[in-house]
Amino acid sequence: MLTFTALGPFHAWSEGVPLDLGGQRQRAVLARLLVAGGRAVPVHTLIDELWPGDPPAQALSTIQGYVSRLRRALEPGRAPREEAEVLVSAAPGYALRAATEQVDSWRFESLVKSEGPPEQVWASMESALGLWRGPALAEFAELTWAATEAGRLEELRLIAVERRAGAGLALGRATSLVADLDAHASAHPLREEGWRLLALGLYRMGRQGDALAALRRARAVWRDELGLDLSAGLRRLEADMLAQRLEEPPPPPSATTTTGVTTGVTTGAAAGEKVLRVLVADDQALVRAGLRAMLGAEEGVTLAGEAANGEEAIAGVREHRPDVVLLDIQMPHLDGLAAARRILAGERPPKVVMMTTFGSDENLYAALRAGVSGFVLKTSAPEQFLAAIRAAAAGDALIDPAVTTRLISAFAGRTDPASPPALAGLSDARLDVLKLVARGLTNRQIGQTLALPEEEVAVLVKSLLDHLGLFDRAQLVMAAYESGLVTPGDKGHFSSL
Repeated sequence: MLTFTALGPFHAWSEGVPLDLGGQRQRAVLARLLVAGGRAVPVHTLIDELWPGDPPAQALSTIQGYVSRLRRALEPGRAPREEAEVLVSAAPGYALRAATEQVDSWRFESLVKSEGPPEQVWASMESALGLWRGPALAEFAELTWAATEAGRLEELRLIAVERRAGAGLALGRATSLVADLDAHASAHPLREEGWRLLALGLYRMGRQGDALAALRRARAVWRDELGLDLSAGLRRLEADMLAQRLEEPPPPPSATTTTGVTTGVTTGAAAGEKVLRVLVADDQALVRAGLRAMLGAEEGVTLAGEAANGEEAIAGVREHRPDVVLLDIQMPHLDGLAAARRILAGERPPKVVMMTTFGSDENLYAALRAGVSGFVLKTSAPEQFLAAIRAAAAGDALIDPAVTTRLISAFAGRTDPASPPALAGLSDARLDVLKLVARGLTNRQIGQTLALPEEEVAVLVKSLLDHLGLFDRAQLVMAAYESGLVTPGDKGHFSSL
């Protein structure tokens, strides 16, 4: 059987024996037709792409000569006037006629895109990666079309690696996958799926601290390389790990398993898990309707009530006792800041997340000092709203680091008569904890950093609040910045949990 290989050195084979395809440019003609996937490539395109910017005067006849010699190599038994069956004339040019099974890159792509239950996906990705002898089309790397196709195939290879790992985790094979996933994430640090799978694999092995450390590594890389925080999906995974909301590793599937690849993250409330009740307060009916639809479509959260102004929000909190309040900072009758202060001054107050349009209102800084759990822009995707709600309910750290960091950079260090007392008298241990709180770490992460039990960190945080006369973790962050203990230029970062 005639076969072609492009996932590595380019060759054509007849019954396993390599064929003589001639010189580099003649081989490039066949490779270009293979890249077209069976579609016709016009002759003028072949000329332009084989001699970029400087085709010879006899380019057309040269291409015709290449095709004639390639046909003899591919079909040596074809009679002189018999039509070619492999490298065929297809107006206004030529095409390669072959079955998917005859071309390694075509079969590779078909396998990578195949679907099925985890064991089938695992087998397909194993087969796909077994075809790879890359880099693809390396001998034609100076030609734009070959470089583009090589990049596309490399992307498919990375997807295959990640799909194989996802199927493996679904099949309970975390232990054998983690080392390869660590190497994959380190080699391709901007790929979200690589970090997600690594963290999930570590978590499945019972290494929760290492799983969270992997996500911190990802966050540091993304901030250094892109100036961005983690994606909403990775922030959600981090929050779910900290809140112990992830599924237990699944049992090994039977031969009749028909479920798809799992992500390992529960999408709704697990058995016995508390459903978060959210009160929405915004003077725009359209905004409330959108948030109502978002909450209605998500398992694990529910709408507790609605309010069109600050007074209604306060009354709604008393009546419905929500876990989280999404509160617009600009509302009639009583603005969001004043409403937040009154809500947070109540007995056992809910967490408050401020909604803002631009993230540039100076009132946001005052809201942080009042004890709100953070901010979310109204233009955010639903996933970010939901991540903010869950983060606030977890009560560990600030939300939306991009907005928070900008605010602190703008307003930290201002003299404020209502600012908390100086930090004099605090022990070094409590100052270290305060610094890490200000940088957005959770109690568990602080414990891992300082080699302290999580329970001891919680006691230290409580003692800081009592000493400074504060009641919320967000106020501790403000105290650290206003006192100069931590500055906006520090290397520390805000967690998005």
